[in-house]
Amino acid sequence: MKILVAPAALSVALLVLSVAVCAQQPSRPETTPSVTLFQNVRVFDGKNLTLIGPTNVLVRGNTIEKISNVPIPADRSGNTQIINGGGRTLIPGLIDAHWHAMLVRPPVASLLTVDTGYLNLLAGAEATDTLMRGFTTVRDMGGPTFGLKQAIDEGVLAGPRIFPSGAIITITGGHGDFRPFTDLPRTLGGPLTRLETTGMSMVADSPDEVRVRVREQLMQGASQIKLTAGGGVASPHSPIDASTFTEAELRAAVEAAENWGTYVTAHAYMPAAIKRAIAAGVKCIEHGQLMDESTAELMAERGIWLSIQPFPDELADAFPRGSEQWQKAQEVSAGTNTAYTLAKKYKLKTAWGTDVLFSPALAQKQGAILASLVRWYSPAEALAMATGTNAELLAMSGKRNPYPGKLGVVEEGALADLLLVDGDPIANINLIADPNKNFVVIMKDGRIYKNTLSTPK
Repeated sequence: MKILVAPAALSVALLVLSVAVCAQQPSRPETTPSVTLFQNVRVFDGKNLTLIGPTNVLVRGNTIEKISNVPIPADRSGNTQIINGGGRTLIPGLIDAHWHAMLVRPPVASLLTVDTGYLNLLAGAEATDTLMRGFTTVRDMGGPTFGLKQAIDEGVLAGPRIFPSGAIITITGGHGDFRPFTDLPRTLGGPLTRLETTGMSMVADSPDEVRVRVREQLMQGASQIKLTAGGGVASPHSPIDASTFTEAELRAAVEAAENWGTYVTAHAYMPAAIKRAIAAGVKCIEHGQLMDESTAELMAERGIWLSIQPFPDELADAFPRGSEQWQKAQEVSAGTNTAYTLAKKYKLKTAWGTDVLFSPALAQKQGAILASLVRWYSPAEALAMATGTNAELLAMSGKRNPYPGKLGVVEEGALADLLLVDGDPIANINLIADPNKNFVVIMKDGRIYKNTLSTPK
């Protein structure tokens, strides 16, 4: 007797099978008791620049319930997992404020051709690796991460909390427009291009189009909106010095986002693009490496966030040496020191991120990129930026925040995203550059995803 399987049913079966196979990898957390007690730990709380300790921290469910320098008794139900920290350092889970979950692993040349299912599987695998590097939260700055976020939140696979922006919103020829010339001229109201249909980026060339594209991202669950106000490195048709959106277009995005209780962040390197974005009401600037002193002063006056990245030299290696993108990467990297110097001089609200694109090798250095902040900040200041300070930026999403609760801190009532570090990262920031060795416990939302310490009976 033959059993005929319809193609649609076969596709569903294969999808279910692929998910089941992925689940056998280190993607689901170990079964964790509802109560976890960390004993004898020093604490970096994400705000203060010194360690607290020795102390004890009790986690119940997904929340830090109690922090005490006297012993905390185990739960009477006997359902307490006890982790003896042995004087190790408990810190908040790390936060990357500029991440692209869908764009870390694929080569840039594949974006217009590779199967979207494959891209999603790559992103899922990378999400698990991201969490296992100690990054329990990322602010995604462009890409179709809504499905990935849902899968992580539902426990289909392990990964960080994602604050999604949805598609990068750009203009014709702007940063994020990867279309080949064969897609020109654009027909207004015509079919969407591949990048648009996949949700990587959306082209908008008027205030009305911008408003629609912003509302589409908010409808899908965006926690903030990302526009490219100036030229960029990776895009092939986007000069660094170009200012892209008009002020009216940027203002349309700001209005639409604020109507939903959230904010717009703008990709911009040059002073003209940054100033235009600020004039339109944008609350955060991504990058800013080529800003000048008057721009920094304006940002300080208006209370504008700077989300900047200490770009490593390897950033350019994602592009062919000598190519236009490679040359633009060199230009941006050269401006990094000046931008950080201005940020410190004017005491800008400064967030940290990596912006790793098209380089799984560089993604493995996520912690090392954070550690490189010691060129401008103390180790404690760097850790505070990647925890408590970044969490303040995330909170700007207001009611669009997909994870209500305090992130980035170790304090009573905060969400239990915690790392137990084998050593003192305040004394040696390079400990976070080797998470496989030095992060002995990784907890997200009260669930343990890694524990290399024996649990006493």
